[in-house]
Amino acid sequence: MKVMIRKDTAGRLTAYVAKKDLEEPVVDMEREGMWGGTVTLANGWRLQLPEMDTPPDLPITVEARRIREED
Repeated sequence: MKVMIRKDTAGRLTAYVAKKDLEEPVVDMEREGMWGGTVTLANGWRLQLPEMDTPPDLPITVEARRIREED
């Protein structure tokens, strides 16, 4: 799914999923140094973002995969 990552006015990362009309803050990141990996949104969604060697200029739209927890 296409996800737009940006910084809000307070400087926090947020994710916007247009198809779901969902915008949530990023509350946890798997990696700090290398951009990408798994992020967790405030609503509990976990997204797998593509790996990037250097932090991108924001905002950026990426192809992300939602990770669903198995029951």
